[in-house]
Amino acid sequence: MNTDSPPAGARPDPTDGRAGAVAADRRDPLADFRERFDVPDDYYMDGNSLGPISAEAEASLDRIVEEWRDLGIRGWTDAEQDWFTYAEELGDDLAPLLGADAEEVVLANSTTVNIHTLIGTFLDEADGTKVVVNDLDFPTDHYAIRAQFRQRGIDPDEGLVVVESEDGRTLAERDVADALESHDDVVVVFMPSVFYRSGQLLDVERLTEIAHDHGALAGFDLAHSVGVVPHDLADIGVDFAVWCSYKYLNAGPGALAGLYVNRDHFGTTPALAGWWGHDKSTQFDMNLEFTPADSAGAWQIGTPHLLSLAPLEGSLSIIRDAGIDTIREKSVALTDYLIALVDERLAEFGCSVGTPRDADRRGGHVAVEHPEGQKLAEALKDRGVVVDFRPPNVVRLCPAPLYTGFADVWDVVEIARSVLAEGALAEYETSSGGVT
Repeated sequence: MNTDSPPAGARPDPTDGRAGAVAADRRDPLADFRERFDVPDDYYMDGNSLGPISAEAEASLDRIVEEWRDLGIRGWTDAEQDWFTYAEELGDDLAPLLGADAEEVVLANSTTVNIHTLIGTFLDEADGTKVVVNDLDFPTDHYAIRAQFRQRGIDPDEGLVVVESEDGRTLAERDVADALESHDDVVVVFMPSVFYRSGQLLDVERLTEIAHDHGALAGFDLAHSVGVVPHDLADIGVDFAVWCSYKYLNAGPGALAGLYVNRDHFGTTPALAGWWGHDKSTQFDMNLEFTPADSAGAWQIGTPHLLSLAPLEGSLSIIRDAGIDTIREKSVALTDYLIALVDERLAEFGCSVGTPRDADRRGGHVAVEHPEGQKLAEALKDRGVVVDFRPPNVVRLCPAPLYTGFADVWDVVEIARSVLAEGALAEYETSSGGVT
């Protein structure tokens, strides 16, 4: 990046109208990055669920396809980046976004599988029987942890210590500390970095300190922060983390997930051992006894899905070009702007913001709450604004900084204002089930 560029965090004044947003876009050092993506709609505000394809992601996928065509099985050793170590190499590339050493990061499995194997691993290694979570978690986290308890003959209702939110949106770190004070046999504190519904950004460093002060390990689900929020996992002593690659990393639907394991835990036998986690130097000796890799790679299970991994190579190159700190600056500016516009333009129609207003407590999306949020989400989609709805009343808006501008945010709010002012929600019905 040009160090003389204007700051990405310079948001426009909401009272300056659309002209102010357009002017801010002209000053934005990341404005040209949109051209590197094929954004499927004029107003794509759902990158916190699935990021769009980029030219670079498509190119790295095409290269693997051509290597498959030209090399066949020889691709495992003779490809431009040999397939045998591809997941580890991309872990090396991803590590700087996490503040981790290269050996501590690997691409593997799915997020849910990674929760299974890591929680299971540390339950096996510890004397305790409890895991601290919270009632705002994404459901898969609880499904996986409860399954691991059942596998060990532990009653999930006894093993799972659920910290309850006071407002149904956010969590205070002190409440996690209180939960640990009440239980002596906690093995792991497992929390998200960003809540999927409200967008609250938790203090990962503080939670890690709290866990360690009580003799527990600190693990995190980083699905809603990797690629839009910088992390410093190694320095603050996080024990392990998991994430998906299809949100802010823009690696495509069902892209291979990632995991981080602090080097202090290298050599531990994974709960779900598989041949791809074997020490690479002897993997093809075909020994029947498992020898774990001396790295995070030990928690790989089966052969990596190359076609679900390749797009990440290209998408990471874009993030490196932009710089994660610059991405974060613009993300904060965009969400600040969106919150200000909701206050100014939508509050009179029953909209409010359920996301923390302090930028240090906010991830990359904003939860706009409305009593008829599901209807509002459907009305926006019908008008070319891609959002999603989360019960009971949240419309999630994500102005992803690599391909969203300030004028986009202004336009989206104005479309929502028109929908509400015209009474268009009366045309819609609420429903349950289906993909939102």
